[in-house]
Amino acid sequence: MSGEVIILTGPPASGKTTVAGLLASNADTPTVHLTTDLFYRAIKTGFILPYLPESQRQNEVVVDAIVATVRTFARGGYDVVVDGIVGPWFLPPFRSAFDNLAYVVLRPSLATTLARAEERVGDELKDVDAITGLHGAFADLGVLEAHALDTGHLDATQTATEIRRLLAAGSHRLA
Repeated sequence: MSGEVIILTGPPASGKTTVAGLLASNADTPTVHLTTDLFYRAIKTGFILPYLPESQRQNEVVVDAIVATVRTFARGGYDVVVDGIVGPWFLPPFRSAFDNLAYVVLRPSLATTLARAEERVGDELKDVDAITGLHGAFADLGVLEAHALDTGHLDATQTATEIRRLLAAGSHRLA
């Protein structure tokens, strides 16, 4: 993954954080696992749930901060696996900033996603309506449909292996 920025996205409970951790931890080159949730959690006053319509401005600021952080690591010689809900609507700042960019959407079925969400612990999103809505936001990727990977039949290790294979084949790159 030398010199790469990989956006690993999908609905909540699709396995992004686990798989991104595997990709970064088992990389052959210096690699950062950047979890976008940390940027949202850093907002202590005035936070708006990012899936609500009124969060648009907040989300734009957070995405700008994420892109700036990724740029800093990439300029420092690190590959970066960005783990978070980065729908096509948030790709323009990434596309403007990076030439070597891959985009992978983990997309298990809604039933699988909801079952995985039930198993979550701590403060991870478990709200069925929010997860269903966000799952729907990734249901039709238009020209990016080929970037979706059905992970419902794969565990995290198998998913990471498949993503490595796709990236090595040059698949899932953004021009």
